[in-house]
Amino acid sequence: MIDVSSKKETFRRALASGKIFVGEEVFNLIKDKTMPKGDPISLAEVAAVLGVKKTSELIPLCHPLSIDHTACKIIMNEEDNSLEVFCVVSTYSKTGVEMEAIMGVNAALVTIYDLSKIVNPNLKIDNIRLLIKEGGKSGLWKNPEGIPDFLKDLI
Repeated sequence: MIDVSSKKETFRRALASGKIFVGEEVFNLIKDKTMPKGDPISLAEVAAVLGVKKTSELIPLCHPLSIDHTACKIIMNEEDNSLEVFCVVSTYSKTGVEMEAIMGVNAALVTIYDLSKIVNPNLKIDNIRLLIKEGGKSGLWKNPEGIPDFLKDLI
C-alpha cells in the first residue's frame, strides 16, 4: 500500500457510474415489479453500500477507510432498456474514495445481472467510469467526457 501517513486528512468525495443493458422483457418486469427473484433496484442499492464498505477487503492495495456517506441511485432508461447506476461516496481521510465509488457501482450492476439472468442471460454491463473526484492536493476533477446534466448541481 502507498504510505499516506504524512498526508493531511481532507474532505474526499467520488462519484462513479455504470450501465447494464437488460433487454425489453427484463426492463418491463423490473418496471412492473414482477421479477422472479425480487426487485433488482432495491437490492442493487443495498449491494452498492456493501460494495463500498468492502472495497479494501476485495482490492489488495486499497486502504481501509471510514466512510462518512454513500448513496446509490439507479435510473431506468426506456429508450435502450438499460439501468444506469450512480454511486457517491464521501469521507474525511488521507486518501480518496474513487475505488469505493467504482466498487459500489460494480456491486449494484452485478446484483442486477444476477437477478435478471434467469429471464435473459444476454446482459451487458458497460461504461463503468469515475465521473467526479474531489479533495486532497488535486482538488476537483471532472470526467472530461462530461457528466449527466442532473448531476451538475453536485459540483
